[in-house]
Amino acid sequence: MNGWLWQFPTLDQASLRALKKAFDSGYRGFSRSYGDAIEAFFDPLLYFLVWFERLLLAAPWWIVIVVVAFVCWVAGRSRKLSITVAAALFLIGYLGMWEDTMRTLAIIFVSTLIAIAIGIPVGIWMSRSDRVQALITPILDIMQTMPIFVYLIPVVMLFGLGKIPGLIAVVIYAVPPVIRLTNLGIRLVDKEVLEAADAFGTDTWRRLFDIQMPLALPNIMAGVNQTIMMALSMVVIASMIGVKGLGQPVLQAVTNQYFALGLFNGAAVVALAIVFDRITQSYGRRIQTSRQTS
Repeated sequence: MNGWLWQFPTLDQASLRALKKAFDSGYRGFSRSYGDAIEAFFDPLLYFLVWFERLLLAAPWWIVIVVVAFVCWVAGRSRKLSITVAAALFLIGYLGMWEDTMRTLAIIFVSTLIAIAIGIPVGIWMSRSDRVQALITPILDIMQTMPIFVYLIPVVMLFGLGKIPGLIAVVIYAVPPVIRLTNLGIRLVDKEVLEAADAFGTDTWRRLFDIQMPLALPNIMAGVNQTIMMALSMVVIASMIGVKGLGQPVLQAVTNQYFALGLFNGAAVVALAIVFDRITQSYGRRIQTSRQTS
């Protein structure tokens, strides 16, 4: 009796193995039945990712640096920031990491676009309904707390190794911040402003796009910033399933204990993170400043 009280009740091993086997066989059956159709659905995305990666690799290095520096200047109107970003990219190329950096830049850019395309509408949907927010918030919690490696198992079983499973895993891991901060930004819009808009007879869609979205834009840009940072943190993990870029040399360095290789490529990832961080933060601050002065 005392032993039963102190021993935690668990499912017997045979039943537990049967349960796990049922889950595995069920997912394998799903992947065999619908895997080809799902893969065909993602083919346009794969073509776009491959095209963009080849474009970055084929473009002369100085054109890429000039374009990125110009984007920095447009975002922050800071000459110092543009020069710093250009110098960082030049140093990455000088140390022989240009091709891997361009591959990483391609997958981060595409995954961020997808995360924004999914996250902002979902965030708007959450902001308009407390019930939807209560339903989606636990899902976001699971997406952010689930171990990163768990994301790789179902997508690899469904797609095999390659760019698309890595891209999907990156998007799943990186999309929650832009959803949360879009929802938060819209909910934080001053209610007096909305009441004034209603008093002038503004319809729902005009109120959303002309008032709520512009006022929530700094929060949305903060969400985009966090999404990019989380996508970059997945670079090394995604390299385990065949995604080429800066993650593969880092993984090779960890496996073979090559300190310099890991240090240089890790520093390149950090440099990319700083570039994206400064661009999004500068743009968000500029929007907020222009809104306050107008």
